[in-house]
Amino acid sequence: MADLSTDLGFLRLRNPVLTASGTFGYGTEFLPFLDLAAVGGIVVKGLYFGPREGNPPPRLVETASGLINAIGLQGVGVERFAADVLPELRRRDTAVIVNVCGSGDEEYYRVIEFLDGHEGIDAYELNISCPNVKRNGACPAMDPRATREIVAGAKRRSRRPVIAKLSPNVTDIASIARAAEDGGADGISLINTLLAMAVDLDTRKPKLGNVLGGLSGPAIKPVALRMTYQAARAVKIPVVGMGGIETGEDVAAFIMAGATAVQVGTAGLVRPDLLPRIVDQLAAFMAREGIHDLAEIRGIV
Repeated sequence: MADLSTDLGFLRLRNPVLTASGTFGYGTEFLPFLDLAAVGGIVVKGLYFGPREGNPPPRLVETASGLINAIGLQGVGVERFAADVLPELRRRDTAVIVNVCGSGDEEYYRVIEFLDGHEGIDAYELNISCPNVKRNGACPAMDPRATREIVAGAKRRSRRPVIAKLSPNVTDIASIARAAEDGGADGISLINTLLAMAVDLDTRKPKLGNVLGGLSGPAIKPVALRMTYQAARAVKIPVVGMGGIETGEDVAAFIMAGATAVQVGTAGLVRPDLLPRIVDQLAAFMAREGIHDLAEIRGIV
């Protein structure tokens, strides 16, 4: 029987399939559709310190083989999350990773310091790469120095592992990955969405209220695989790959490219019960290929 267990070094998972932040809400929204224990872990929707309304509508646009979103990191804030959501997640037999956001360095640190006082969280994913909050997609993960400094600051304040979530909107992903590692990151995750836009030919206006948004879905998978491959060869810390994953075979491709685990986002929006199927497909692929352990194929490309 195939062994799907996955060791990130700082966290052991039952299988390598995690939910991606933003598309899975806080996890509790998906309880009618799947058992959270069927996946390796959940990465909850991004949290600022206080509640956040997000961007003006329209906020979602379908495109060829993908989805452009400009949600703007709408969220409930850390106090309501800790009071209303975290107790429910503690009852589920799966890893919980909190996606941490901030309008500046200090807010990232405030979120971490607050959540450090609550149990039921296994790690933080530092969201320094969202492309639909600031003008022209600017974010800390577009600059090696900013990446290193904010990761180092988060690590100094955190009692839990910190994963840095990186942006594809850069020319040299390896240098950004190394900067996160130099800052003390326990792992990196990539890619976040690609900066994109869509135009309404009838109104002659952008289809998104924010004008620009982030492209996700199958359209970005070749880019995500390429960047996962490059980042995994640039650092010694674990890499969590994501971008356009829809099947167990997709998961295998990311692991062959060097990922230790993966996150599934847009596909779960399309079909909420898909993630356990992806886990089963990965196990079936390994059985067909005579692969007993994921370590046999990790980074083999």
